[in-house]
Order: sequence, then C-alpha cells, then structure tokens
Amino acid sequence: MKFELDKAVPWGRNLQEYKEMFNLRNSDLDKDIISFGDGPASFNSELNYLGKKCISIDLIYQFTELELKERFDVVKSQVMQQVRNNADNFIWKNIKSPDELENLRINSMSDFLKDFSKGKKEGRYIYHSLPDKLDFKGQKFDLGLSSHFLLLYPNLGIDFHLKSINEMLRLCKEVRIFPILNLNAEKSEMLDDTIKYFEKEYSISIEKVNYEFQKNGNEMLTIKRKSH
Repeated sequence: MKFELDKAVPWGRNLQEYKEMFNLRNSDLDKDIISFGDGPASFNSELNYLGKKCISIDLIYQFTELELKERFDVVKSQVMQQVRNNADNFIWKNIKSPDELENLRINSMSDFLKDFSKGKKEGRYIYHSLPDKLDFKGQKFDLGLSSHFLLLYPNLGIDFHLKSINEMLRLCKEVRIFPILNLNAEKSEMLDDTIKYFEKEYSISIEKVNYEFQKNGNEMLTIKRKSH
C-alpha cells in the first residue's frame, strides 16, 4: 500500500533531546548509529556537523524538501493546537512552554531541511519501511535508536513491532527505544509482550532517562545481545 504524505506527521527532535531521551554519552556519539523513524529530526545533521556518523531511516524521505516543508506547516498548527488543549498531559520542565516547543520543532525542521539533499546523496537519509529488510552488505551498527515510533502505535499491531525490532537487532549490537508509552501517555500495551518475546535471547532493561515531556515518559527500553 502506497504511503501518502497527508498521513505523515513530520515532527522532529534535536541532538540535545536525543541525548536526553536515549542517555547518549559523548562516547555513544562516536559509535556507528542507525536511527529509525527519524522524520525531520535535526539529530543527523547536528551529528554530521560535529563529524560523527549516523544513518536515518524513514518513509518520509521519499518526498522532496518542499513537500515536507509544506506538510510540516500544515501539521504544526494541528499538533500545537492539540498540545495547548492538553497542556496538563505534559511536563513543562525540559521544554518550558508550548511556544518554546513550537520554536524547537521549527528549528529542528529547518536544520533538517538544510541538510536533507546533501544527506540523501551521502546515504545518511534512507527511504525505507520497517519491518522490511535493509541491505547494508554485512555492515553492523553499534547502536540502533527508535524515537517516538516503535511501541507507540498499537494500531500497527504487535507483529509489526516485533518484526521491526528483530530487523533492528539483526543490524545492531544494541537497540534503544523511547518512549515506552502509547499516545495517551500510558504504558505501551505492547511492552510486556515485547520483553517476553526477546528476553530469552537478549539482555533487556528499562532505564530512566533525563527527558520527560509526556507525563511518566522518562524511560527507555534497551535490548542487546547477551554476553557469553
């Protein structure tokens, strides 16, 4: 089924937010990173500016800069209206107000768009849909990230999430998923089944992080191969 832009909600976060969401230390930023569902995050462009390596994967990378910018402008007002209507569902600590949130997202989108064409040519932005297999010709990554994608959308079905995480683990030594909530800021209904599915073969932990915007959304799921 063809993915259409009018179904996308391009809403990206920046490097500082990624560091807080995933407990990324400076040593982590020197690793080979692949990040799934990045959308218009400025994480990749900021890392690239610092001379670090990251590959971002998303369905929306099939579209042009102009198409993405136009879609963001439409979505921005809708999302911000919802945020303002439901301000009590959020913790205004890292981000102080809806206006600050809007500025953060505009700046992230702007940084992403400036880098997008160059990054596509360099293979840093790849159009791809999980859980389909990615061909990196044997390349393995140290770290795979999923920001506001896996475990967040129950309507995609548990099978989609398990297969997608399996594909990440095929490519990565370690996978970190944030948040472990659903869109209603409740514990993801897929979390327990996901842990049960992977715990025999992998070391799994739930770790506190320094980022909390959704209430109770200050934990990430870490999955890595057991050391023998």
